[in-house]
Amino acid sequence: MSMRFTAKARRGMVALTVVTGLAVGSAACGSGGDDDKKPQSSSSASRTGGSQPNPQEGQSEEPIAELKGPSGLLLQITSAVRDSGGFVTVNGALKNDSGTKVVIPSALSGNETEIINNGLSLGGATLVDSKSKKRYYVLRDTEGRPLTTTGFSALKAGESIDVFLQFPAPPASSTDVSFQLPLFPSGVIKISG
Repeated sequence: MSMRFTAKARRGMVALTVVTGLAVGSAACGSGGDDDKKPQSSSSASRTGGSQPNPQEGQSEEPIAELKGPSGLLLQITSAVRDSGGFVTVNGALKNDSGTKVVIPSALSGNETEIINNGLSLGGATLVDSKSKKRYYVLRDTEGRPLTTTGFSALKAGESIDVFLQFPAPPASSTDVSFQLPLFPSGVIKISG
């Protein structure tokens, strides 16, 4: 009996030591280093006020497509990247090229009730793969929220916001697809990756 008790106590001490070591290690790693440095700002999500997981890392400077919409709105698509998880992320910027404030049309959210119930977004966008004759809609999370830029309602004159949209990926053989957004003309974009 005493041997079993000693073994249990020894295992408990080892587990306690490991947990303590992990806690101390994660606290040391999470400290951020030098406390005198100021945190860097200018995240795209904080500038736009929307929910954006910042997939803009591989974004190129030159647009691969420009779509002119109503009231001076301009959508510049800068990248469409296929990832290994079976998704395509489209990045770009929505600009107000007019000289006055523009209210973003609710039609950009599309007409699906589930997406409309989650507020203004670019949820009405689709990718059309004419090669395989399929249309791909913006992905949604488990609560029906579109995986795209949300939370914007108007743009001041000359203002621009970074946008992203995530779709299921067409087959790897399909690299040229048509990007469609309500109230904007279609544009052909090339998927990289």
